Amino acid sequence: MTPMIFDGHNDFLLRLLRDPGNRDTTWLTDTGKGHLDLPRMKQGGFGGGFFAIYISSSDQSFNIDDLMANPPYSVPLPPMIDAPTAQPIALAMAGYLKWMERASEGQFRICRTVAELRECQAKGVVSAIMHIEGAEPIAADLDALYLFHDMGLRSLGPVWSRPTVFGHGVPFAYPSSPDTGPGLTAAGKDLVRLCNDLGIMLDLSHLNEAGFNDVASLSHAPLVATHSNAHAVTPSARNLTDRQLDMIRDSGGMVGLNFATAFLNEDGAKADDRGFEPMLRHLDHLISRLGENHVGFGSDFDGAQVPNVLRDAAGLGAFRNALSAHGYGAALLEKLCHENWFAVLDRTWKA
Repeated sequence: MTPMIFDGHNDFLLRLLRDPGNRDTTWLTDTGKGHLDLPRMKQGGFGGGFFAIYISSSDQSFNIDDLMANPPYSVPLPPMIDAPTAQPIALAMAGYLKWMERASEGQFRICRTVAELRECQAKGVVSAIMHIEGAEPIAADLDALYLFHDMGLRSLGPVWSRPTVFGHGVPFAYPSSPDTGPGLTAAGKDLVRLCNDLGIMLDLSHLNEAGFNDVASLSHAPLVATHSNAHAVTPSARNLTDRQLDMIRDSGGMVGLNFATAFLNEDGAKADDRGFEPMLRHLDHLISRLGENHVGFGSDFDGAQVPNVLRDAAGLGAFRNALSAHGYGAALLEKLCHENWFAVLDRTWKA
């Protein structure tokens, strides 16, 4: 039986936000645009994942794609976004996720427990976890975190690649260490503690190294990076060093392989013509460092350029075939595809 893939990160809600007038078509039909829609999820065996609420920066005066196509590069960090600006957008995106559940007529479900995720898997229902990427919608007083948790929030990244009142993100830079600035603020440390208390998973993917270290010292939950790769293979600031991977392993956490080409290709170029080999190199390194129980996938679908051999969610079958041809057996494939995600969530969430 082909294992379904549970995915650590996607930006489909941002696509809906940018084109709300066509949301029915974008979600319920295969338009061939972007990476995700319900038909292509079903076709590729995309069984579910973390759906990100993300507030985009609108004041960039440069083209990120042009910079990242020609390494070396160091993309300037966008300015901070405050909670009054971010909260209405985040609520709209949470509303889109709820609408997706209703519009799917039973084919898509927002889940709050691992039991619900497994029930969806057994019934062939696409499952979703509400995730916030960059905690701008949560002000320093943290009151909004309780409300988002009541709405279904079960995963949160304190930062995207810009500063927040909670900490500092890594820039998109190659070659670069992730050690790019100061760690968590006092409010950021309070955020970590409250997420632990509520059973909200903390996502470390965009944190700089000092912030990563602060979370590791404060949190009693597994360390998780939902969509990151190996710095030893591709020395991007967005990737994780072996020291960080060791800390994640020792905490019982995990890493989701990011499909973004700039973080996969050894030369750091945003180029989609390298086949599956870069993905396999990173997976080999992650498994060798973390062990086979602590690695999964975090595609970054609809938020990044992915290899053209993959194309979109419908291409996940070809990806599984490449993993099998590379020598990954059935038991390992099942762990990578979904079991490791379910296990780490079981160690993190509270009933």
